[in-house]
Amino acid sequence: MPMSPHRTLGVLGGMGPAATAEFLASLAVRVPARTDQEHPRIIMLSDPAIPERTDAILTGSDAPLPHIRDGLLSLAGWGADLLAVPCNTAHAFVDRVRTQLPVPVVHIVDATMREAMRVSPRGGWLAATTGTLVGGLYQEYARRVGYRLLVPQDTEQKEIHETSVLVKANRTDEAGDRYERAIRSLWQREELPVLAACTELPIAYAATGLPPDMTVSSLDALAMACAEELYRG
Repeated sequence: MPMSPHRTLGVLGGMGPAATAEFLASLAVRVPARTDQEHPRIIMLSDPAIPERTDAILTGSDAPLPHIRDGLLSLAGWGADLLAVPCNTAHAFVDRVRTQLPVPVVHIVDATMREAMRVSPRGGWLAATTGTLVGGLYQEYARRVGYRLLVPQDTEQKEIHETSVLVKANRTDEAGDRYERAIRSLWQREELPVLAACTELPIAYAATGLPPDMTVSSLDALAMACAEELYRG
């Protein structure tokens, strides 16, 4: 029987705002709640002023680090027992501060890779920002577990990264067109599901009209992982 979780989820969002909203919507339909009172208590800090994560990774800057650390510490101080960050690229910085946090983080890379291995045991394509690609968290996880994770070529990668930029600019139809071109190019080489390892990309994928079962949403994977943790007995 569903019951209210005793833990409070803290969400550090704003990276970007649309993806954060989609994450909360995804979480709301994935918890075993029948009434308002059975949904989890969520503390939200949406901070779109956090410096751009891909730019920081590519230039070797630590600019996002103090913002992400302080945001997560604030959420814990406000009463969060569990933390989530619906931005894949930000996890390159989250990993550097996890040991400084008094409460655990539900890791989006872990959640997405577990779902990818369940949905497509034979492998998948990595679709992510260039920052996430260069950061290598997904590739490292795949190597550790022996998962076949294919990486786009430079031209495709540029299209995928620009897709995320268009979603942030609320140009979703354009994002869908660009993302579809990139995905069809990937599928010409091998037709495997696409891991949407950027939280803007599930929004773009929904605008492509491509088969829903050919993508793994990092937003939905994180939402499912948070629901499991919050309602764990």
